[in-house]
Amino acid sequence: MLVLALAAGAAPAQDAATQQQMDKLTGQLQDIIDAQAKQGERLEAMEHEISDLRDKVNTPVVNDRASADDLKQLAEKVREIDQKQQDDKELILGKIEEIGKIAAGAPTHVHKAVVAPKETPEDSAPDTAEPQKGHEYKVQPGDNLSAIIKAFREKGVKVTLSQVLKANPGLNANTVYVGKTIFIPDPDAK
Repeated sequence: MLVLALAAGAAPAQDAATQQQMDKLTGQLQDIIDAQAKQGERLEAMEHEISDLRDKVNTPVVNDRASADDLKQLAEKVREIDQKQQDDKELILGKIEEIGKIAAGAPTHVHKAVVAPKETPEDSAPDTAEPQKGHEYKVQPGDNLSAIIKAFREKGVKVTLSQVLKANPGLNANTVYVGKTIFIPDPDAK
């Protein structure tokens, strides 16, 4: 009995020690489970980072820089534009020069001083009249008698319409023909 009593007293003490060991093992097991959960979270985060890096590596990079070929093409286009601008400038200057020649070419042609022929007795003018001095002028496109007289006045020849008409019998003041030579008297010439 004694053995039994001792055995019965040792059993609860043994149960308490076993319970302690079990509790200790349970705590350690829980720590391992928690550590494993944290490791799982870390692995998930690393898998996500790896996936992002893969996407970045596999995604073509958008290059906003010009290549050497792009720059050459651009330079060529700029040269073409510059050449076209130069050609246009030369064309415009040529047209302006033409317009200037046309504008300046109105009755400012070279004039030759001549002496008008003496009137004949049939013209009822006495033979005592001196020959008239003046200029011959060949009518050019765009000329009219008023413009011709004005141009001669600007050159210092003080002539009037009636003097020009008198010096050119049969000349119509309203109609002068291109190529016709008319006489512009110079009343001040002696």
